[in-house]
Amino acid sequence: MKKLTTILCIAFVFIMLLSLPVTASSPYQTYTYSINGKALHSPDAYVPYDTIDATYMNLDSKETTLKYYSGLDNNTEKLNLNNPSDIFVDDEMNVYIADSGNNRIIVLDRYYKLKFIIETFINANGVADSLLNPKGVFVTPDKMVGTSDEQLGKIFVCDTDKNRIITFDRNGNYLSTIAKPESELFEEGSVYKPTALAVDQYNRLYVVSPTTNQGVIVMTDEGEFTGFIGAQKVVIGVWDRIWRRFQTEKQREMSLNIIPTQFNNIELFDDFIYVTTSSIDEKQVSGSITSKSTSGDYAPVKLLNAAGSEIMRRNGFYPPSGEVDMVKVNVSDTIEGPSTVVDAASGPEKTWSIIDQKRSKVFTYDFDGNLLFAFGDTGRQTGNISKLAGIAYQGDKMLLLDANENSFTVFERTEYGDILIQALKNQNERRYDQAIDDWRNILQRNSNFDTAYIGIGSALYRSRQYEEAIDNFKLAYDVENYSLAYKEIRNAWIADFIWLIPIVVVAIALACSAFLKYAKKVNKRVSVTAGPRTYGQELIYVFHVIFHPFDGYWDLKHEKRGSVRAGATILGLTILAFYYQSVGQGYVLNPQEKYGTIFSVLLSVLVPVFLWIVANWCLTTLFDGEGSFKDIFIASTYSLLPMVLILVPVTIASNFVLSTEANILSVISAIAFIWTGMLIFFGMMVTHDYSMGKNVLTILGTILAMVVIMFIALLFSTLFGKLVSFVTNIVTEIQFRV
Repeated sequence: MKKLTTILCIAFVFIMLLSLPVTASSPYQTYTYSINGKALHSPDAYVPYDTIDATYMNLDSKETTLKYYSGLDNNTEKLNLNNPSDIFVDDEMNVYIADSGNNRIIVLDRYYKLKFIIETFINANGVADSLLNPKGVFVTPDKMVGTSDEQLGKIFVCDTDKNRIITFDRNGNYLSTIAKPESELFEEGSVYKPTALAVDQYNRLYVVSPTTNQGVIVMTDEGEFTGFIGAQKVVIGVWDRIWRRFQTEKQREMSLNIIPTQFNNIELFDDFIYVTTSSIDEKQVSGSITSKSTSGDYAPVKLLNAAGSEIMRRNGFYPPSGEVDMVKVNVSDTIEGPSTVVDAASGPEKTWSIIDQKRSKVFTYDFDGNLLFAFGDTGRQTGNISKLAGIAYQGDKMLLLDANENSFTVFERTEYGDILIQALKNQNERRYDQAIDDWRNILQRNSNFDTAYIGIGSALYRSRQYEEAIDNFKLAYDVENYSLAYKEIRNAWIADFIWLIPIVVVAIALACSAFLKYAKKVNKRVSVTAGPRTYGQELIYVFHVIFHPFDGYWDLKHEKRGSVRAGATILGLTILAFYYQSVGQGYVLNPQEKYGTIFSVLLSVLVPVFLWIVANWCLTTLFDGEGSFKDIFIASTYSLLPMVLILVPVTIASNFVLSTEANILSVISAIAFIWTGMLIFFGMMVTHDYSMGKNVLTILGTILAMVVIMFIALLFSTLFGKLVSFVTNIVTEIQFRV
C-alpha cells in the first residue's frame, strides 16, 4: 500500500510538470509607455532565436577560402565579419551585409548560408576594381518579369570611401558605376560620401551622405542629380543672432558652420522614406519628447514623401523618438539622454522600427505613431546586442546587426506578436469585427496596452458604434479619435434638436441683456440717493465697475458704493468658479480626469489674492498711496468678477467641444485673466491716485514684494519645523533618560 501511494504521488507530480507551459525567458524586458511616461511591462513580441556568426554562414569554411581567398591563412580577418555597418533583406528573403571593415558585401540565402561575396570586380573601363569601406546596400526587386516591361533587380552598394555607388545584378556581376552627381547646389568643397541609399519603384535614388548637409540627395539610377529633400531645421540662438549683427563679412562666412544636421540612414516604405539622424542637439530632442511635440523639427526619425515634405503621424503619447525615460537603467549601467537612432526598418502591416545604439534597444510603432513595443539591452546573452548597427525584417523575423560581435541575431515573432500583427492587418483591411476580437485577445494578455483600446475604438467608430468607441478612446486617453467619434454623436444631436439651439441662444442673450439693464437701472438710482447701501446694491454695483473701471473704482472708494462683505462674496464665487472648473471640465480638456479638491482650490486662489493685497498695502504705504487695506481689498476682489462670468460658461462648453475647438476656449479663458488684470491695474491706480507710470512701477514692486513675502514665509516655516523637531527630540531624550 505504501509503495502504491509513493508511485501515485510520483505520477501526479510528473503529470503536473508535463502540464506546465514551457516558455523561453528573454534577457530583456519588453515594455510600452503610459501617458505619464511610466514604463508598462508587456509580453515579448519578439524573442531571440539564434546568433548568426561567420561559422554559421560558412564564411570561414575551406570552400569559401579556396573560392575567394585562396592561399590565405585560416586566421585571417577575411574569415570573419569586421565592423559590419548595414543589413538588408530582399524580396526573396536573401540577406545582404555591408562588411565595411573587410571592404565587401556578404550575400546569404534565406537560411543565412553564404551565397557569394562582392568584393572585387572589373569596372566599365575593363580595369580590376574593388570596394573600399562600403557602408550601405540596397536591392531592388525584379519588376514585371515576363512582360514587355521586364526589368531585373539590382544590388546597389554605397562604396563610401571611393565616393561612388556601384550596381551589380542579383548574381553579383558588375553593372555600372554611379559617380558623384554634378550640381551647383552642392556646397563648394563639399565631400560626397554615400553611406546609405534607397531606390523607389521609379528608379529614383535617395542617397544619404553625412558630409552633405542640404538633406537627402535625389538622383536617377544613371547619376543625374534631381535635388535635395528633407533638409533639417537649423536653430540659431538669440545671442548668436545678436552677435552676427556685429560680425564682419569674413567672420560671417567663417560662422557658416551652423549648418543643418545630417542624416545617417534611410529606409524605403512604399513611395515614402524614413530617414534617421543622431546629430540633432540632445537638448532639442529631449525637449520635443517631454513637450510631446507633434512637429518633426527636432525628431531623430522622419517620414518624407517624394517631394521631401515631412508627413509622419505622431498620434501616440510621445513622438516616435525612441526612449522616453531619459535616465534609463540598463543591466550594465545607467544611460542618460535621448536615444541615438542609427537605423529604421519597415515592418509588416505599416509597422516600423528604429534602433537606439546607445541602449541597444528596438522601438516599434504603428503607422499612427503609437508605440507597440520596445525591447533590448546590452550584454552577451543571446538576444542582447553589444553595438546595435542595423535592423531588417525577414518576414516574421527581425534581424539585428551587432557591429562589435561581428554577427547578427535572429528574433522570432511570438504568439503575442502574431496576434498584434493580425489585429493591424484586419484593421488595415477593414475587417473590423475580426480586428476587435484580436485587440481583445491582446488585452487578455496585456491589459496595459493602450493601442489595443485605440484599435477597438477605431473599429467600433468605423462600424458607427460611436458611444462604444468613445468609451475605448477614453481608456487610452486618445483625445483626437475621441473627438472624431463625439463629433458624430454631436451632429446627430444637433440634427434632432436644431430648432432648440436658436431658442436657447436667444433666450440667454435676452436674459443677459435684461439683467444688465436692471443692474444699470439699480446702480443709477442708488447713485442719486443718500443713506446706507444694502448688501444687494453693493453686490450689483460690481457690474458697473467691470465695464466702467475709472468711475467705478472712484465711487467704490469715495462714495462707499462697495463693501468688504460684497468683496468677500465675489471672492467666494471666484473660488467656486475655479473649483467647478477643476471638477467639471470636459474630457477634451481633461483627458486624464484629474480633479482638484476644494482645499487645493482655496489655497490656489486665497494665497495669491491676499499676498497681493498685503504686498500692495505695504508698498503703497511707503510711496504715498491713498488707499487703505480695506480699499485695496474691495478694489481687488471686485476685479475678480470676470473670472466668474467667463470660466463657468467655458467649463460648461468644454463638455461639448472637439479637440480642434479647444483652443477657442483657451483664448476665451485668457480673456478672463487679461480682463481681471486690467481691472486690478486701473483699480490700484484710482484707489491710490497714482499716475500711469508710478502705478506701473508700484505693480512691479508689488509682484517683487510678493516673492519676498513668500520667501520669508517659507524660511520661517522651515525654521519653525526645525525648532519643533529639536524640542521633540529633547522631550524624547528626557523621557528615555529619566
